[in-house]
Amino acid sequence: MLEVLYGRNAVHEMLRAGRRRCKKVWIAEGVQESGTVALILALAAQNGIPVQRVPRHQFENLGAVNHQGVAAQVGAYPYVDWDDMLDLARQRNERPLLLLLDSVQDPQNLGTLLRTAEAVGVHGVVIPRHRAAHITPAVSNASAGAVEHLLIAQVTNLVRTMEELKGKGVWIVGLENLPEAQDYREADWSMPLALVVGSEGRGLSRLVRERCDFWVRLPMRGKINSLNVAVAGSIALYEAWQQRMTKSERPTH
Repeated sequence: MLEVLYGRNAVHEMLRAGRRRCKKVWIAEGVQESGTVALILALAAQNGIPVQRVPRHQFENLGAVNHQGVAAQVGAYPYVDWDDMLDLARQRNERPLLLLLDSVQDPQNLGTLLRTAEAVGVHGVVIPRHRAAHITPAVSNASAGAVEHLLIAQVTNLVRTMEELKGKGVWIVGLENLPEAQDYREADWSMPLALVVGSEGRGLSRLVRERCDFWVRLPMRGKINSLNVAVAGSIALYEAWQQRMTKSERPTH
């Protein structure tokens, strides 16, 4: 099954990752062949992928999206099994750090969370097969192409997956504003861990919340009592990364 990926970063990262079959790349006439576009053209040539220069109005078929004059015809997103993520952690000689999403439905929120997850070196992301956003071209675009480098699993039953992860020695931490939840800065993020983030509006579902080993919350000083799910999840992921870094692992840029 083929789909149309759009946006310069999404197409560029798809070509860099090399995980999807790419049938062709379209570039709108008049687009300057510099910067990211030049990198796209070089990767397409390197991999024998045909490039077509087409009138810009042909991109209107994509709808009201920020295509930036670049699109590609590609195969479906390559989902993996969740245990592949634990294998990746072992290959890197790292303690697992996973992100579990409990029915996040907005593509922009999903894309933002995936972009953060890739930036902090998460070993993989688990999303439900039903009642949740899937990895679509809109999500790839929202993640600036980060999703193309991530291991992502779709599961039928998130609660069952949580139990299976526990059986592999992974602790489950829920991000939820509960009276018994710890301040996220005081929690221990250094253990083998899976962070669970709830859906927009209702947060974690009851069964998911009950299966968590512990919960963390983000303290609020202002008059509102919650943050956007993508913002809250990103803050927690960065705290996890911060705690896991040793001096020698700290980036120099």
